[in-house]
Amino acid sequence: MCGRYTLTADANTIQLTFNLDAVSNNLQPRYNIAPSQPVPIITNQNPSELTFVKWGLVPSWAKDASIGYKMINARSETASEKPSFRSAFKRRRCLIPVDGFFEWSKQGKKKVPMYIHLEDNELFAFAGLWETWQSPDGSELQTCTILTTEPNDLIKPLHHRMAVILDKSDYDLWLTPDDVPADVLQPLMKPFPQDRMRVYEVSTLVNSPKNDDPSIIEPFESPRQQSLF
Repeated sequence: MCGRYTLTADANTIQLTFNLDAVSNNLQPRYNIAPSQPVPIITNQNPSELTFVKWGLVPSWAKDASIGYKMINARSETASEKPSFRSAFKRRRCLIPVDGFFEWSKQGKKKVPMYIHLEDNELFAFAGLWETWQSPDGSELQTCTILTTEPNDLIKPLHHRMAVILDKSDYDLWLTPDDVPADVLQPLMKPFPQDRMRVYEVSTLVNSPKNDDPSIIEPFESPRQQSLF
C-alpha cells in the first residue's frame, strides 16, 4: 500500500517533467503527505495542469464522504471490476506526482520508517483514479486514490503491496480521455524495477502528519547503529 509520500520538487521541475502549461510558484514542498489532505494530481480531463483534490476516493454514489478514509488505495488487479473504482478506472484516471514514499519495516515489536525514492531522486508518478462527489448541500468534492500492485524485491520485506509507479512512456496512454479496455491498461500496472529504487531508514518524525519539513527524509541511524562505529 501507500500511506505517506513526498513531493518536494520545485514548480519548474514538475512543469517540465509532466509537460504542463504552468505550475504556480506558490506550490510548497511537502515532506509528509498523508491521507485526507489536499494533493496535486494530473487528470485525464485536464492533462496540462495540476488539479488539487483530497486523498481518499469518494465514489459518486456514496452517501457520506467519510468512506474516503478507507479508499486511499485500490488494488490494480480488481479496480476495473469493484463498484467503488470501476467507473473511475474507465473514465477518470490520473497521475500523482511524487519524488518519494514511506513504508514501515517490522523489526521485532517496532515499526521502523523507511524512505524509498528513485535513483538520482528522479520525479515520478503513481497511477491514480479520481472522482467527483456531490454532497447533499450541492457542493462538489474531488478525490483520488493510489493504485497498488505486487511488491518488487526491494519493497517485499517492507510490505506485501506497493504503489503502481508508471513508466514515463505510459503517461499518455494512462491519461487517455476515452474509455480504455482494462486489458490494455493492466500491463502498465506492474511492479517497478527495484534496481532503479533506493531505500534508507528515517526517524519516527514521519509517524505524525503534523511534521512536514526536510528533517522527515534525512537518513537516520539508531543508537545501536551508532554504537557500532
